[in-house]
Amino acid sequence: MNKQIGIDLGTANTLFYMKGKGIILREPSVVAKNSITGKVVSVGSDAKKMLGKTPGTIAAFRPLKGGVIADFDVTAEMLHQFFRKINTGGFFNRPNVIICIPYGVTEVEKKAFEDAAYDAMSRSVDLVEEPMAAAIGSGLRIGSPRGSMIVDIGGGTTEVAVISLDGIVVSRSLRVAGDELDDAIVQYVRRRFNVTIGMATAEELKKRIGSVHWSADNAEMDVRGRNMKTGLPTTLHITSGDMREATGEQIDRIIDCIKTTLETTPPELSADIFDSGIMLAGGGALLRGLPALITERTGLKVTVADRPLDCVALGIGKGIEDPRIIRNVVLSRSK
Repeated sequence: MNKQIGIDLGTANTLFYMKGKGIILREPSVVAKNSITGKVVSVGSDAKKMLGKTPGTIAAFRPLKGGVIADFDVTAEMLHQFFRKINTGGFFNRPNVIICIPYGVTEVEKKAFEDAAYDAMSRSVDLVEEPMAAAIGSGLRIGSPRGSMIVDIGGGTTEVAVISLDGIVVSRSLRVAGDELDDAIVQYVRRRFNVTIGMATAEELKKRIGSVHWSADNAEMDVRGRNMKTGLPTTLHITSGDMREATGEQIDRIIDCIKTTLETTPPELSADIFDSGIMLAGGGALLRGLPALITERTGLKVTVADRPLDCVALGIGKGIEDPRIIRNVVLSRSK
C-alpha cells in the first residue's frame, strides 16, 4: 500500500505526519541556494543556521511568504529533499499526500501548492484548508451544529474562523503573524536603542521573553547587536515590557481581525462561541499574556491548544488515520 502523508507547509516550519507513525519530520521552511548555479545546497535546520551568515554566492531564505508559495521551484525542491529524509522519494514509493493551504487563497495559489507536492514525488495530492485542520488538531468538534472559533497564528498568516457542521461559516486571513512580530522587534530595537539586530535574534527574544500583556512583563534578556553610530558590537538589556511595546501594533491588528470575525458571525453561532470561547493554535498562541489580552478585549474565554505548534499537522493526521473525520472538508484536486 502507498504511504499516506499529511503536510503542514508553513511559512516558518514544515511538518510531516505519516499514517501509523505520527509526526515524523519537523523542519524550518528555509532553503540555502547557490546564487551562481541556482542549485539548492541545504534545506531545513541546516539552512536556517545560515540565515544572515552566508557569503555572496549563497542565499538563505524562506520560499514561502505570507502563507503562500513565493518561489515555486525552490519550494518543490525543499519538499523533495524532505521526502528523501523520510525515505519516500523513490518512483515506485510515491506517497499520497494531504497538504494544508490558507483559507481564501486564489485558484492559482492552490495550484501552486498542488504542483509543488507533485513535483516533489507525490502520487496524489488533496488540499485541506488550514483553519479546519487546526480546529481538528486542537480537539474542536467540527461536525457539531454548535459554533466553534479557531485562531491559528502561524509564521506568515493569522487564520481566524468560525466553524460549524464541517464547514467554515465566517473566516478572515491576516498576513500578520510571527514574521511580522520579528520584524517589528528589529525595528523597535533600531529605533529606540540605535542598535541593529538580526531576525534570528528577534525571534529568540520573542520566544524567550515575548509579552503582549502587562501581567506577563516579568522577564529580561541580554542580546548582542551592532551599534549604528560606531559600527561596533554592543550588548543590550531587553525586557518583556520592551517586547510588548515593540509588537503592540501587530497584536492590535490580530485582535481587530478576531473582533471583525465575531461581528460578522450569525447570532446563533455567536451564542455558542460565548459559551465555548476561542481556541488558540499556532506558534503565536505561546506568546505570554495573549489569552489574557484577547479576553480583556473581547470578553470571551480563551483556551490554548495542548500542542499549538502541531495542531495543523495533527489535524491532518487524524484525518489520515480516520478518513471519516475529514471526508467533508477535503478539497480534492488529485489528478
